[in-house]
Amino acid sequence: MQMTKRDVDMLEWLGVVRVADVDAVRWALGGLSGSSVPVTSRRANMWIARLVEVGLLGRARPNFRDGSVVWATHQAIGRSNPNLYRQTARHEVAVAAVSARYLAHGYTWARDRVAPSRGEHQADGVAIRGDEIELVEVELTPKTLHRYPQIFRNHAARMDREGVTRVVYFGTSEVSRVVSREADRHLFHALRPKLLTMPVIDVRGTWDGPDFGLWNSDTAADSDAVAGGVVSAELPGLDNLERSMESSRA
Repeated sequence: MQMTKRDVDMLEWLGVVRVADVDAVRWALGGLSGSSVPVTSRRANMWIARLVEVGLLGRARPNFRDGSVVWATHQAIGRSNPNLYRQTARHEVAVAAVSARYLAHGYTWARDRVAPSRGEHQADGVAIRGDEIELVEVELTPKTLHRYPQIFRNHAARMDREGVTRVVYFGTSEVSRVVSREADRHLFHALRPKLLTMPVIDVRGTWDGPDFGLWNSDTAADSDAVAGGVVSAELPGLDNLERSMESSRA
């Protein structure tokens, strides 16, 4: 199979987030093709089928999801397959959903550095666009309250010393309420506006909110989303893939 740059980039991204649902794949395919909107579900599934066929992707339907999730196989990235029965699996799917949307808005995505000491905190990801550095947290359930002061102190130190411009918490409505309340109590007033909460994830780790409003790039796609639904990207590369697959089946 002839690999494209987008194929390679997608496998590298899956190597970072580990496991993603089809919706996240839609957004990541769009973002890594230079678009700010997702590809259609049909085209995402065609891309998935193409790489599953040659052993570069694995696919399954875990019991906590209505649909399938995918991952890059050992053949693709040299790592063992994710354990979909671990409690962290739905969290990983949620992180991928957030990460994919950052890609579509022109950010790069990476794991946060490993916490250098027990008193430090490792975020779920780091999104970078130009001079913007965002620490990203994804929470499906609130942490115990005594942990937040230490975590917020670490966020504040990184804003002050490492150039972090914003910390964004994605989670359920309950998580957002708790994080906002604790941030009001424990963050300096000057830093409080730099910590945002986005109640756009449900308890299963599924994106369940609008796809606009957080990112600074106001695009035509954002306007369409506000008007009623996200537009899907029509990408030449995927058009060609679709035609070639249909020809092979004919």
